[in-house]
Amino acid sequence: MASVQQYLPYASTHAYAYETKPSNSKSEVQQSVVDIEGTTMEMESFRGERKNKIKGRDESEREEVGICLTWKDVWVTASNRKSGNKSILEGLTGYAKPGQLLAIMGPSGCGKSTLLDTLAGRLGSNIRQTGEILINGHKQALAYGTSAYVTQDDTLLTTLTVREAVHYSAQLQLPDTMRKEEKKERAELTIREMGLQDSMNTRIGGWGVKGISGGQKRRVSICIEILTRPKLLFLDEPTSGLDSAASYYVMKRIATLSQYDNTQRTVIASIHQPSSEVFQLFHNLCLLSSGKTVYFGPASAATEVFASKGFPSPPLMNPSDHLLKTINKDFDQDIEVGLAGTGTIPSEEAIRILVSSYKSSERNQQVQNEVAALSQKDTSSTDKKREHAGFINQCLVLTKRSFVNMYRDLGYYWLRLAIYVALAITLATIFYDLGTSYDSIKDRGSLVAFINGFLTFMTIGGFPSFVEVMKVFQRERQNGHYGVTAFVIGNTLSSLPYLLLVTLIPGAIAYYLPGLQKGYEHFMYFNCVLFLSLMLVESLMMIVASIVPNFLMGIITGAGIQGIMLLLGGFFKLPNDIPKPVWKYPLHYVAFHTFANQGLFKNEYEGLRFVPDKVGGGSHSNYISGEEVLRNTWQVDMSYSKWVDLAILVGMIVVYRVLFLVIIKITEKVKPIVASLWCMSVSPKRTIQVMANPNATPLH
Repeated sequence: MASVQQYLPYASTHAYAYETKPSNSKSEVQQSVVDIEGTTMEMESFRGERKNKIKGRDESEREEVGICLTWKDVWVTASNRKSGNKSILEGLTGYAKPGQLLAIMGPSGCGKSTLLDTLAGRLGSNIRQTGEILINGHKQALAYGTSAYVTQDDTLLTTLTVREAVHYSAQLQLPDTMRKEEKKERAELTIREMGLQDSMNTRIGGWGVKGISGGQKRRVSICIEILTRPKLLFLDEPTSGLDSAASYYVMKRIATLSQYDNTQRTVIASIHQPSSEVFQLFHNLCLLSSGKTVYFGPASAATEVFASKGFPSPPLMNPSDHLLKTINKDFDQDIEVGLAGTGTIPSEEAIRILVSSYKSSERNQQVQNEVAALSQKDTSSTDKKREHAGFINQCLVLTKRSFVNMYRDLGYYWLRLAIYVALAITLATIFYDLGTSYDSIKDRGSLVAFINGFLTFMTIGGFPSFVEVMKVFQRERQNGHYGVTAFVIGNTLSSLPYLLLVTLIPGAIAYYLPGLQKGYEHFMYFNCVLFLSLMLVESLMMIVASIVPNFLMGIITGAGIQGIMLLLGGFFKLPNDIPKPVWKYPLHYVAFHTFANQGLFKNEYEGLRFVPDKVGGGSHSNYISGEEVLRNTWQVDMSYSKWVDLAILVGMIVVYRVLFLVIIKITEKVKPIVASLWCMSVSPKRTIQVMANPNATPLH
């Protein structure tokens, strides 16, 4: 076994005892977190008042068995056809027990988040995974409510307040058997546990809107995921964006949550650089470097192990700083060895020594034995699925939340309404009082086609806001908060009032001032077609967002698709003049502009009579009928009425929304299967274990 002793003849194998810093810094830390620390007595009092009320429920929760998670010889490889395969994790073995906090540490790029994603079943489709991952000794996916995952990026609705964000999430996640007051109570308690009681009524905020700090956003994300009191909690960089004091109290609350809710919780967190106080909260430590295990075992023994290999921790130094500095090879620094630090060796050599030492160490054998014992333990499975809010309740909550978000987000509808009104006024003044002259035949068609084409085209302006909503949906969907159908229904219902507003106000201006065909029925039909066209464009952009999540690429893609539809709608190129292969059959009939234009033309021209041109006339010497204009000028199909065109638009909305749902389902179900088959074809010699997302999401 290679050792650092060969580099230093006088290197000591004993470590300095870790000494804490003077109390001055500690008092500053306590002062900076007075708001967080001050909530402890409030929560104890709050829990005392409700203790008798929930005693029976707590007794049943106490009987629940915790979750033991074990992994053995786990390899993770990223597949790329151009550059080949690259190993990210190499033969990792470890375990996580109930009531304990396992910290995954290492320098940037060492594989912390990849290991966390592997254990949580969240690897990408181009990632291959081998090895054995067992939950309570069984190969299974965790049922909804038994696990939660807090991502590194805080994906939240920026228009909501902290209280609203947690309350809505509680209504979605907690079962209908709980009363509304109990759900609210759970949300309030969770907010206080994370020290956010002073920011309850502050909006989360985002681009262009000032809100809570980045650290507070991280705590809101944690609040949302611990509402169901999961027995297995994954946290990816939970302390990023937090100061040292807030990091300590947040991690302390996470580590001691089981004392408050009687849940033997298994916590696995990837942490980049914890403070000394946070480091002391860890029960076990998994230390990685370049995807290899440097150390796995009790966190308190890590510095002793490093010291025994010739890398003692200097006095008054944070243990985590010393560990990470020793195994970081990004900057190609020489590592000091020995008690006096009089010698140095390359960082890569130091890592090689530590990795090889761990592989042949007694501690590694203890980990292997513990994994084997936990794997063979006859522990109850976690197939029992916790209840979440019912489908109807989910739809109602999502509708209300989406309605509030749309109301507060100026870019969603309000900016569009202002632009639409400005455009409607412009159109009304340009086409004012069209009359029934021969020239008005073309002017009426141009006005109607512009309103249907370009006003609906501008709906893509709300795409960036919808992309942010989609990000929140994807996070909540992965954690099983609700299903795709509930999201589609909630988004559709919440948008109806705003679409009506955006339709009626500009529509009235652009309809009456130019003097389009009089009559309440004609005006309502005009608004119905415009309303359905706006819904169709929003449905189209939903499909684009599910395929192209980047908002800039999504806008370009959506604009391109709408441009083709607009060109084939029968106005710029008359239907009989469109080339038949591809463009007319089928794209001309796929474009919703075709039926919208035909319906609006029928609604406008049927029943009107126009003064003939001086050069020629219609079938009658005194006037040209609107029906003649439809057949001869615009080549409109007169074999069916305008109401059929309206019905077709309604059907297309349904098809678009269902297509969005199907795409989400295919992405979730089919993509991992295709990826695993492709991986097996690339590397048939190695067995591939594809672990499904532990959070079994509801199918609706």
